[in-house]
Amino acid sequence: MLSMSNDERLQDFHTEFLQDIVTTADSEEIYTEEALFEVYSPILSDANQFDESIYAHYKPSSGGIRVDGYCGNPLENHGTLGLIVVDLCMEPEVTTITNTDISSIFKRLSNFLKKALLPSFKDGLEETDPGYGLADLIQANWERTKKIKLFLMTNRSMSSRVEGRATEEFDGRPLSYSVWDLSRVYKLISSGQEREKLTVDFRVLPGGPLRALKAFGDDSSDRVFLAALPGMDLALIYDRWGNRLLEQNVRVFLQARSSVNRGIKNTLESEPEHFFSFNNGITATAERIETEDTPDGTVINVLDNLQIVNGGQTTASIYAAFMGKVPLDRVFVQMKLSIVKPEEAIDLVPRISECANSQNKVSAADFSSNHPYHVRMESFSRRIYARPKEGSFIHSKWYYERARGQYRDELAHLTPSGKKKFADDYPKAQTFTKTDLAKYLMCWTDKVYYVNRGAQKNFAEFTEGITAQWDKDDKVFSEYYFKCLVAKKIIFDAAQRTVPTREWYESGGYRSQHVTFVVGKIAHDVQKMGKVVDFLSIWNAQKVSDAFIRALEQSADCVHVVLMSPDTGYRNISEWAKQPGCWERVKMTEVDWDPAFVAELKDEAAEKETLEEAAQDQKMLNGIEAQEIVWLEGAEFWNDVYNWMIRQGEGSDKDRGIVHTAASMTSRKIPSEKQCIYLLNLMKKLRTIGCPYKLKHRSRRDT
Repeated sequence: MLSMSNDERLQDFHTEFLQDIVTTADSEEIYTEEALFEVYSPILSDANQFDESIYAHYKPSSGGIRVDGYCGNPLENHGTLGLIVVDLCMEPEVTTITNTDISSIFKRLSNFLKKALLPSFKDGLEETDPGYGLADLIQANWERTKKIKLFLMTNRSMSSRVEGRATEEFDGRPLSYSVWDLSRVYKLISSGQEREKLTVDFRVLPGGPLRALKAFGDDSSDRVFLAALPGMDLALIYDRWGNRLLEQNVRVFLQARSSVNRGIKNTLESEPEHFFSFNNGITATAERIETEDTPDGTVINVLDNLQIVNGGQTTASIYAAFMGKVPLDRVFVQMKLSIVKPEEAIDLVPRISECANSQNKVSAADFSSNHPYHVRMESFSRRIYARPKEGSFIHSKWYYERARGQYRDELAHLTPSGKKKFADDYPKAQTFTKTDLAKYLMCWTDKVYYVNRGAQKNFAEFTEGITAQWDKDDKVFSEYYFKCLVAKKIIFDAAQRTVPTREWYESGGYRSQHVTFVVGKIAHDVQKMGKVVDFLSIWNAQKVSDAFIRALEQSADCVHVVLMSPDTGYRNISEWAKQPGCWERVKMTEVDWDPAFVAELKDEAAEKETLEEAAQDQKMLNGIEAQEIVWLEGAEFWNDVYNWMIRQGEGSDKDRGIVHTAASMTSRKIPSEKQCIYLLNLMKKLRTIGCPYKLKHRSRRDT
C-alpha cells in the first residue's frame, strides 16, 4: 500500500473535522459556526492557549464588526483579555486562507474591541445581547487589563505565504494575534509537536545566565542542579509561556485556591529580601540544558521544555505581584532542576511530580488520564453495549476518551471496513472526554456553578471530590454508575436541544449557562422531593421521556428568569452564571413540576438498594480483575519484585510475604482475591519509591 502524502492526510482530517462540526451542530441544534467554536475550544484549552472559552456571538448586519467569544474575565487571567473570532468554510475540499483574509477577519474583531470601549455602544444594545455583556465586561475591567490576545479559529489552511503577525499596541497595551488554522490543529492532534518549542534563554533575561550548583557526581545518571532564580526572571518566563510551564504539575489548579497565596503575597510586598528563606521554592525539570563553566562557577544559558512540577502556586503568585507592579528586584526563588531525557520524560517527570507533591494528601494522579477511576470508566465504555435506539437494530457503545484523540487514533489505523464497524460500535455522537464527564456529573452536585467557570476549573473541582470518594470506597464506581453517567449525558444533551426551543431564546443567548442550571435545578428539586431520577430507564431507552422533556422546559423557563436578572454588580450574564449566588436563586425559585415527570421518579430507598447491589457486584469484579492481573504478570515478575524489596530493604514483613506468595504461584495455587488487590495497591506504593518493575497487564475485561 502506498503511503499517503501530507496533503492527503490533511484532506482526510478535514473531512473528519467537517463531520465533527455537522454532528455537533445536529446533536446540539446549533449553527455550524458555533459548532466549530465548540469543537476547537477544548483542543486549544488542552494546548494551554486559554483556560476557558465562552461563546458570545455578536455580528451586526453592517459595520465590519464581529466577535464570537472570549477567554474569561481578565481579573481571573492575570489581566489578559482574550477575544475569539471564527471563520468557517463548509467546502468539502481544503481551502486556503490568505494574509488578506486574516487581516480582514482580525480587523472586524479589533473593531468590536474599539466599539466596546465606547459607552454609547452598549447603550444601543439589549442587555440580553451577548455583545452587550461582553462590552460591559471589557469596560468594567479595562483599567486592570494588562494585555490583549486575539484568536482566530478557522478550518481553512493558512497559505505558505502568510506573514507572521507581530505584537502591536492597543491603547498602551500589548496586543498579540494567534491563528489556529486547519493545518496547525491537525499537527497538534496528530503529533502533539506542533506547539512552539518551549525554550528559555537566560542570557536575554534581566538576571542573565543563571548561576547553578551541580548536585550530582560524574558517575551519576541523574543530572540535578540547584539555583537561586531571580523573581523577575521567573515572572517574565511565566508571562511568555503561561500554563505551559505547569503542564506536568498535578496540583496546579488545587494550589491556586490555597490560602497560602496570601502569605506569599504579603512576603513579596513587605519582606521581599526574606522570600528565599520563607518559601519552599520550585521543583522543575527540563529536557535539555546548555551550561557554561565560568570563573564564578557553572551557569545555565538555555533550557528546553522547562516544566515546573511543584511550585505552581509560588510561580503564579510572583507573576500576580509582577502584574501588580510589586518590585521583584530583591526576590529570589529556590529551584531544584532535574534534567531528563525526552524519551524518559513521559514516565520520569510524573514520578518527580508525585514525589515533589507527596507532602499533600491528594493523589498524584489527580489530573492524570491514568488515574484508576478514568481507567475503569474507559473499561466500561469498551465492553458495555447499549440497547438499540428506537428504529434501529444496531447495538452500540458509548466511547469514553480517557486521553484526547483516542477515538481518532483508533479509527485512523483501521481498514475501510474496519472503520465502518468501529463507527457502528462507537458512533461519533456517543463519545465524551474527561472534561465532558466532569461537566455531566458536576451538574448533579451543589457546586453546579463550577461548570460555568470553564472546563479546567470545573475538572479540578470534580477531581478533588472524586479522588476523595475513590480513596474512601472505589466499589461505588460500578457498571451501574457508568450507566447512570451515560444517562446524565443523555439528559444534558436533551437540555441542550430544549433550551433553544423556548420562545425567549435568541441565537447566542447564553445557551451553555442555561443548560448547566437547567439540569442542576432538576437534580436539586428531585433530591428535595426525596426522590431519584430513574437513570437506568433512561439508559435502557437511550433517551429521555416526553414527561422529562416537559420538565426540562419548565426548568429552562425558571432558570432564564434568574439568569436575566443578575444581582447588583453583575452586568455580564456569563460572569453572573459563575457565582454561587446565582445558583442559590435558581434553587429557591419554585417550580410546579409536571405530575407525569414526578410519577417517573424512584424512591430513595429503592435507589439505595440498587446501589448496594451494584457495589457488591463491583467488589467481586475488582477481586477477579486483580487475580487476572497478578496471574498475567507471572511468578517470575513477582520474584523480581520480591528480590528488589529484599535488596532495598523496602516493605513490611506482610508486604514481602504476600509478594513471595505471588512469586511461588502455580496453576493450582494462586493468591486470593484479597491478596491480589493488596498486591496491586502495594505496587503503586513501590513505584513511588523507585521500584523499577511496572505492571504490564490489565484484566481481560479491560481489553
